This record gives sequence, structure tokens and C-alpha cells, in this order.
Amino acid sequence: MPAPKKTVRRSLLVTSTLVSLALTAPVAVAAPKPSPKPSASPSATPPAGMSSVGGTRLGQPGTQVNLGSGVPVLPKDLTARSWIVADAESGEVLASHNSHWRLPPASTLKMLFADTVLPKFPKTTPHKVTREDLEGIGAGSSMVGIKEGETYTVHDLWLGVFLRSGNDAVHVLSKMNKGIGNTVREMNEHAEELQALDTHVVSPDGYDAAEQVSSAYDLTLFARSGMQKKDFREYCSTLRAKFPGATTKDKKGKPTRGSFEIQNTNRLLTGDYDISQYPGIAGVKNGNTTNAGATFTGVAERDGRVLLVTVMNPEKSGHNEVYKETAALFDWGFKAAGKVTPVGELVPPKGAVSSAQPDTSDEGQAGGGAGGTGNASGKPVAAAASTKNGVGGVGTALGIAGGVLLLLAGGAFLVNRRWPLPDLVRRRR
Repeated sequence: MPAPKKTVRRSLLVTSTLVSLALTAPVAVAAPKPSPKPSASPSATPPAGMSSVGGTRLGQPGTQVNLGSGVPVLPKDLTARSWIVADAESGEVLASHNSHWRLPPASTLKMLFADTVLPKFPKTTPHKVTREDLEGIGAGSSMVGIKEGETYTVHDLWLGVFLRSGNDAVHVLSKMNKGIGNTVREMNEHAEELQALDTHVVSPDGYDAAEQVSSAYDLTLFARSGMQKKDFREYCSTLRAKFPGATTKDKKGKPTRGSFEIQNTNRLLTGDYDISQYPGIAGVKNGNTTNAGATFTGVAERDGRVLLVTVMNPEKSGHNEVYKETAALFDWGFKAAGKVTPVGELVPPKGAVSSAQPDTSDEGQAGGGAGGTGNASGKPVAAAASTKNGVGGVGTALGIAGGVLLLLAGGAFLVNRRWPLPDLVRRRR
């Protein structure tokens, strides 16, 4: 299936005001070694010793927040084992709860997979799936429906990863990337570069595996890094798409390729019977396994402020509880931003350097070069992506008015006082 055409976007308002900052990453304090095997029911008590990457308070158990004058109180009835609220632009952590607790990540780990592998292959690259490509997929995995012997483009496969959280799509892309073992190794190396030291990858799809752990802090780093890539932003904000089906023969014996619709499983993006689409939501990834419970990382914009929220394993068993607690933390974060004193920060990658030259082009986007490493575009996502030829999106046309956003681009962080967002889609009626 050819890659869907993109909608026409309004031109970006690129500011000429730049500032070059010396980015000094906090000392990366090594996190404890992962437990031999994450339990199916992790302990309700966080370890006494956790990593302090991003600030000493982030390594302390319990809720960390500075409730000074004018700061709203945190939402009641938060039951997640771990969560974090951070400003996506400045990197300030507004509040956290056991944010460095090493827990099974479920499919939110696919953010690291995408951030690592997306730049490797052009969207239009075709791949004929073999039996070996689909070997080793865990029982009960979420699947997009890839068939042996059928040909898919890399674009198709990434839609399967982001919208349906398809472990089959992850395995095919991993095999294209010189195998599962190589992909796991590259993911662990990339996590270390991002200073995500709580993370240990065993399976690229996030399927429960012995010693596979991450943290709310690390998942937020993955989302922040991934959102610098144009393709990552578009995939994680797409609501629905046409996915290639099986090849059959018509009455005249002519082979034809069918298709079926897939929808994003992020309920803050799509809404559900008991929860509305969150205003300003723009991605990123959800997950759910036996060991991990429900996990989610989201990004949203309101009044020029962009926040990242990660929630891991709510104890409440109610429907869509992970999204409800995330929405409550978003609401709190937007009210508290600018009033609350941060308790820590999201650290930049190890190799980050400052630059005074912004990248505002579409060139070098993830997956845009033939086998090369894609540079990040200077345009973050606005809202749910809308494309033609079978892909539909709804959401909010957003703009970032202020703040300092560190952009990961070609090994450098670009520091821009204003980083407007493209108009990807009109507001849903």
C-alpha cells in the first residue's frame, strides 16, 4: 500500500530569537541492578534506594511535590505505583511519585523501539514477510494481523506498531534490523545514551520477560526524544488507517489485495464510552501486560504549555483507569505550571550539545533517508494526524508560544525560545 499523502500544513512561524545554552547534564547516578525476574504482582512498596538521575528528590520513594502558595493540590484517588508530570519544553519535573521505580513497562517500551529503529529504513521500503520474521512472538500478544508471504511497506509496519501496538510488526522490523538480538542491544545502548538508566530491554516489543524493566522517568525520556522525530510524531498521533490485508483472487482469477481499518488504542486520543478525547492530546503510547498492568505516556498542549505525563500500573481495576489518572495529572499540571517549584528535571542525552541553528525543514526526518540516520525535524506534533488515502485523524491544531525546548537533532540539542507547531488537523467538531 503506498504511503498516504499528508495534508497541507500552514507554514511555520519560525522565530529569529535564539539562545545558546550550556547543557550540563546532572551526574547520572547508577540505578540498582534489576531484580532477577519481575513478579507477576510487583511489590506495592518501592525500593528504598532508587536512581537520582534528574535530581535527588526523584530518587526518594513516595510523592514529590512542592505545594506552595497558589499551587493546586494533587488529584485525589491516584493509585498508580509510579507517575511523573514534566514540562516537555523546559524538562522541569513538576511532580512525581516513585518515578525511578523499576517496573515492567509493557508496550510503552515500544517508544524506545521506535526512537531507536525509525531512522533506519525509508517509509516506502517493501518487505516480504517470512515465517522466520514472525517467530518468537509471545502468547497473547497484541497483533496487527501481518501474514506470512505478504509484502508490506515500512510505513505499513510502523502504523501497526503505533496504532495497534502489534508485536508482529515489531518482530518484522526487528528482523529487518539484523535480528531481535541486535535490536535489543541497540535499544539498550540508546537508553544509556538518553541516560535512561532504569531501563533494561529483553524483548523489543515490551512483552513480559525476566529482568525487563523501565521506569516512569525513563519512559518520559523516551517520549521526549521520540517526539523530536517527525514520523514518530505523526504515527503516534494518527487515529485510524487502512492496513493491507490478505491477497485473494477475484472471479476472473486476478490477485487482489484487500485492506482493513485499524484504530489507535490510545483512549485519550480516540475517546471511549467512559472517557473523552483529552483536549490538546498528541500521543504517545499505551501498554498492558500481566506483569506491568496498564501503563501510559501521553503528551498534551494547552495555552502554549506542553506537558508529558507517564502513569504506571494503577491499582484501581476500573475501565480505562490509567487514562483517567493521566487526564487528572494533566489537568493538575496545566494548573500548576508556572506556580509550582520543580522537584527535578528530565536530563538531556549524554552527547547533547547546544546549538544556535534551528532545524525547521522536513529533511532528515525519521525514516526519510535510505538506510541512514534521520535527523529530527524542528516541528513537534500538533495533535491527531490527518492524512488521506485511508488514514483519518482528529484532534487540535496547536501552537507552542513560549518556553525553551531542547530538540534532539543530529546529535545536538537546538535551543529555541519559541517552537511553533504545524497545523496538522482541524479541530474535531
